[in-house]
This record gives sequence, structure tokens and C-alpha cells, in this order.
Amino acid sequence: MSKLGDIGHRLHRGEISYDFVGHRKIWYGVSILITIASIVGLIVNGLTLGIEFSGGAVFTTPKTSISVSDAQHKISGDTAGHDATVQKLGNGGLRIQVSDIDTDVSQQVKTKIATDLNLPSDKIDAEIVGPSWGKEISQKALEGLIIFLVLVVIYLAIAFEWRMAVAALVALLHDLTITTGVYAIVGFEVTPGTAIGLLTILGYSLYDTVVVFDGLKEATKGITKQNRFTYSQFANRSLNGTLVRSINTTIVALLPVGALLFIGGGILGAGTLNDIALALFVGLTAGAYSSIFIATPIVADLKEREPQMKALRKRVLAKRNADAAKAEQAAARGEDPAEGPEDGHGDDEPEDSRAAAGVVGPRGQGSGSTASRATRSQPVNRNNRGGRNRPSGKRR
Repeated sequence: MSKLGDIGHRLHRGEISYDFVGHRKIWYGVSILITIASIVGLIVNGLTLGIEFSGGAVFTTPKTSISVSDAQHKISGDTAGHDATVQKLGNGGLRIQVSDIDTDVSQQVKTKIATDLNLPSDKIDAEIVGPSWGKEISQKALEGLIIFLVLVVIYLAIAFEWRMAVAALVALLHDLTITTGVYAIVGFEVTPGTAIGLLTILGYSLYDTVVVFDGLKEATKGITKQNRFTYSQFANRSLNGTLVRSINTTIVALLPVGALLFIGGGILGAGTLNDIALALFVGLTAGAYSSIFIATPIVADLKEREPQMKALRKRVLAKRNADAAKAEQAAARGEDPAEGPEDGHGDDEPEDSRAAAGVVGPRGQGSGSTASRATRSQPVNRNNRGGRNRPSGKRR
């Protein structure tokens, strides 16, 4: 664990880094493949809507020893031609959900279920949800999601800039598509708990993204006043600086959600927890991925298209070529380029820009101390021999 902590500190200080932005085409390709698979799952399987959205009836039985599979087999054919979903409740009872049936039909289905399961009909509770109410709930949920996305884009455009707002919106749509695609492939019901889970994971995804954007905004102040690093390099530095924090936050959030999904829903059989737990688990994972591999690279792509950033990139490349040529000339003369005089390039850049880009050592190195370079550049006072410190002026 101490090694992991040391790696985190070195990433934050810029001593080590991974070029996430430079490999953005790989991440884009992976995201496109996952998104296509999710869309195909939605088209082929579709979403299994709960009765809160589609309308129908829910029958709750008292405690019984009948298993879910046995109950599913016994009531098959007695649900008015509609598929029934059976779940085991924590009190030992069964929750039987039948979609798209009205009040009259639900009474007949209730009687048949009581007969099939050998239970008193008056001990089975029935809850009816009309299709018009379910349609209204679906419309309200969609409206709430659209309003949420619009407000997020407006806020990010004001707090940062429109490019970051666009990148955050793409990342959010990426997370939504993957989560709904997994729901379609797995076949879990979409309930109001699912909608709550989706809004929750969007908040987590935005948190990681905004943290990276805030660091990037501070690091790129006065970026055009230097000629050593491009915008993409500053973006990659900011991303590496917050990488460990994003991973730790995601893991800590996934642990209880994983227990809710795999232990509560899988081992203990609390099926009512699956809808929100799956949305949280898949969404948190997709949100962490998109904040690291999607949002920041998109911002870098959009910024690099600006005329100022294009000019900056040309200056950076020109300076690197000049430095490489000088290094080759010094090597040909048998000199050490690191011990030679300063070349005069890049001295107009702010020191905080150099630190933000991860260059904290001598030229040509990725680590070290700026103090060592400053000490080496100081001229030697040859008159100060023997440890005597005399003020400047005539000797007495």
C-alpha cells in the first residue's frame, strides 16, 4: 500500500506520468465499440420496463417456502398471456409482477395465482398501476434528465468554457448509453430506482470530470507566454495529477454498491435491490472511465484547433528541434549539454507553467529540483576566498 501511495504522490508531482491524451485514439475506439454494443443490445432486447412505467399489477404473497423458479413454473399460463416476473422478498414472501393488465383482469389473475401456489386469495395483496400513470411517469423522468443535462452544460460553459461543457456532455451521454445498454442485455427491470441510480452516477461522473477541468484551467493560465509545452501536455499533466484521487473515489464508491448488487441481490436474493444497484455499479465504472479517457482528451482535441494553440504547438516543435540540434552539436564537440550555458529559449515562461507541465528539474530531465539548476547557474565569486565575506567596494 505504501508503494501505491508513493506512486500517487509521484503522479501528483509530475515525476511520472502516462500519456492518456496522446493515446486518445485508442480510448475513442474502445468507447465507440462499447457504445455500439450497448445500442445493439437496446435495439435487439429493448428495456424491460417496470409496472411504474408500463402499467400492470403487483401481487405480494405472505411468507412461503415456494422458490422463485417453482412459482414461475406454477403460474405460467395463468397471467392473462403476459410474462410474469417473480422475486423473493426479505420476509420470505413472493413479489409477482404482471405488466399491461387492467383492474378487471388483475382480479382473475390473482385468483389463479392463489390457486396455483395453494395460498388463500385474501392473503395476497394486489397493487394496480394504470398505463396512463406509467406513461406520465416515463415522460416526467425523461424531462427531468433533459433539464439536468441542459443545466450541467450551462454551468460548465459559465464556470469553465464551452469546450469543456461539450466534453462533459459527451462523457455523460457515453455513461448513459452504456448503462442502459447493460440493462437491456442483462434484462433487469427499469424502475424508479433505476432512474435515481442514473442521476446519481451522472453526479459522480461530473465530479471526477470537474476536478480534472479545474486543475487544467489553473495550469493553462498564461500558456501562450511559454514555448516549451503544448495544451495537450498540460492537459495530460492535470489528468495524471488527479488520477489516483479519481481511482480511489471510484473504488470506495463501488465497494458498497458491489455488496448491494452481488451479495444483497445475488446471494441473499433481494431482487428489489438489483435495479438501483446495477445502475450504480455500471454507471460508476463507466463514469470513472469517461472522466479519464474521454472528457479531457476531447477538450485537448478542441483546444488544439484554436489558432493560438496551433501557433503554440509550432513554437514548441521549433524549440525542441533547435534544442535537439544544439545537443547534437555539443555531443559532437564532446561537451555535456546539461552543463553548457543556457540557450536563452523559454526563459520568458512562468515558473508555475513549468511546474504544471511536470518539468521540475534540469533541462532535458523530467525530475529534479529547480533550485539545483539555479544554484549551478550562479557565478562564482573568486574574490571571496578563504571564507572571508567582505562587502563590495574598496579594500581598507
